[in-house]
Amino acid sequence: MSAGLRVALDVSAVPAEPVGAGRYTINLARALSACAANGAGLDLELLARRDDGARWGEIAPAASIRPVAPSGVGPRLAWGEWGLAGALRRAGGGPAVLHGPHYTMPARSPVPVVVTVHDLTFFDHPEWHERSKVLVFRRALRRAAARADLVVCVSGPTAERFVELCRPSAPVRVIPHGVDHDRFSPSEPVAGADLAWGRELGVPERYVLHLGTIEPRKNLIGVLAAFERLAVADADLELVLVGREAWGSAALDEALGASPMAGRVHRLGYVRDEALPALLRRAAVVVYPAFEEGFGLPALEALACGAPLVTSEGSVMAKNAAGAALSVPPRDVQALTEAIAAALAGGADLERRRRLGVEVAARYSWQASAEAHLAAYRDATL
Repeated sequence: MSAGLRVALDVSAVPAEPVGAGRYTINLARALSACAANGAGLDLELLARRDDGARWGEIAPAASIRPVAPSGVGPRLAWGEWGLAGALRRAGGGPAVLHGPHYTMPARSPVPVVVTVHDLTFFDHPEWHERSKVLVFRRALRRAAARADLVVCVSGPTAERFVELCRPSAPVRVIPHGVDHDRFSPSEPVAGADLAWGRELGVPERYVLHLGTIEPRKNLIGVLAAFERLAVADADLELVLVGREAWGSAALDEALGASPMAGRVHRLGYVRDEALPALLRRAAVVVYPAFEEGFGLPALEALACGAPLVTSEGSVMAKNAAGAALSVPPRDVQALTEAIAAALAGGADLERRRRLGVEVAARYSWQASAEAHLAAYRDATL
């Protein structure tokens, strides 16, 4: 890579409580900052919201932070379409390439643009999203296909569907997420740390864990139904749901209101990243039977922690797990129930899968992801 490549990363869409694409952006910014600090020939600039510069200075200490975007959702979206280009022109020296890590890019950019596409559910399953988001992100995906200089997709299935639906004119490159192995590992950092997190969060002793935003695509109605069947015969088992509520979470509220096991379901809401490894390590089983995901990072992080994992058959999560997870058709509640029961029962096959899961997760790192992004930035400028 040519020395001193100047990259502007638009981090203005990352909320205070990041999930999904927000966690990707944070981990990528941190890893790119490490590359810059280690002499990778990278000059990294983060374009943040005006009230959010301090956070990014801590996340990416080797980057220069420009808090230039407005804070409200509407003004920020308008800025991303029209004001961002002006901010790039006014930058001292100017970046060589802009990266939009959350589908979007300016209407007109003075520099080459790389855009990340996470999934195509805005086209394939609009019923899983707010209508306003469907309209915004369908438009963003079409613009990226027509005008980006290079498109990053987080998995092979996402890339294939993007090409099929949007017919991009730019090259499409698959760059998987990474795992932060300093935190997501089978061993707690110090003795008793995981138990302390469990007590702080009020987590029961033995539980099935789902980690992810409360939204329709996560199949939490199916998770609850499977748990109800298991809980009848397993008096000590409880269900822990971690994740903030999003659009469509009312269906889960209704199901819980009618559930005979509602008292054994713990909804922790959003939990900060520092606590997640402890929750994964302490779980009897982690379930991630989403109907569809672009990558499904929590499933890979569960494997990195040595947790038994049940996920969706034929999904990118099952593909990434490479045989380490039990996989079932996500709409088959009986199959989901049986898979969770098998994981709870343990045995030699489960232990083999747990060991394999740690090995599989070790293949993914944010350093490798950042290096692949750097190569994409370089190629976008050619």
